[in-house]
Amino acid sequence: MAQLISRLRVWRGAVLLLAGVYFLVPMAASVWFSVNDVNGIDFDAYTGLLSAPGFTESLVLTLELAAVTVVVLLLLLVPAMIAVRLGSPRLRPVLEVVCALPLVVPPVALTAGLIGVLRWGPDHLMDTPFFQTMVFVQQPEFPLVLVIAYVLMSLPLAHRALDAGLRAVDVRTLVEAARNCGASWPRAVFSVILPNLRGALLNASFLTLALVLGEFTAASILGYQPFSVWIYSVGNSQGQMSVAVSVLSLLITWVLLLLLAAAGRERRTTAAS
Repeated sequence: MAQLISRLRVWRGAVLLLAGVYFLVPMAASVWFSVNDVNGIDFDAYTGLLSAPGFTESLVLTLELAAVTVVVLLLLLVPAMIAVRLGSPRLRPVLEVVCALPLVVPPVALTAGLIGVLRWGPDHLMDTPFFQTMVFVQQPEFPLVLVIAYVLMSLPLAHRALDAGLRAVDVRTLVEAARNCGASWPRAVFSVILPNLRGALLNASFLTLALVLGEFTAASILGYQPFSVWIYSVGNSQGQMSVAVSVLSLLITWVLLLLLAAAGRERRTTAAS
């Protein structure tokens, strides 16, 4: 038994070492490329980021899009999944199929469909209130059409995360117990169900946030410039700065994910105490 545990530790160390090499070597090479200069180490690629045209605007836009996408996705998906689980369990396979559909639709095809709708709208909705809606969702300051695209792309990931959380919780029993204690339906959901889904909600937020921060195809084709598109445009003229921005975006993603994880851990600690 001791030999088996020792072998497992060796294999675990070997796997962790390989994973570390796989992830850290490219990152170290990227950092070295971004600071390497003919005269030695130079941090101009990093110090010049804040003054680079479009850096702050694209980063703020991406963070705003990510926040709105997470909120909209959870507001759409969580009530639907809880309602199906409580009221119509037979519809659960239907909901799974609907949420999985974006997996079989490439982002290019999805974006082409959105472009077709946006071009069709002004010609046929000119005399209706929907025309202003079509214009509003395409505002360059905050393109809601990107939120629509990101919500559709994130549906399969968020659904899987939330479904795993719901499978681990006896939703019907918890709701019936809360109702028997006199809680209303909204209070039963907010006070009993959602706290038990905290991990699933955080996982869904993780995946959605990571997708929005790295998504390029839809934003580029639709003509907007969030952070990923800005990195690509900078890379065409300033190689070191584009790599520096990529490293920085990776760090920002990690920091945001760690903040979400820390928030969830803090809530669990508070609830346990």
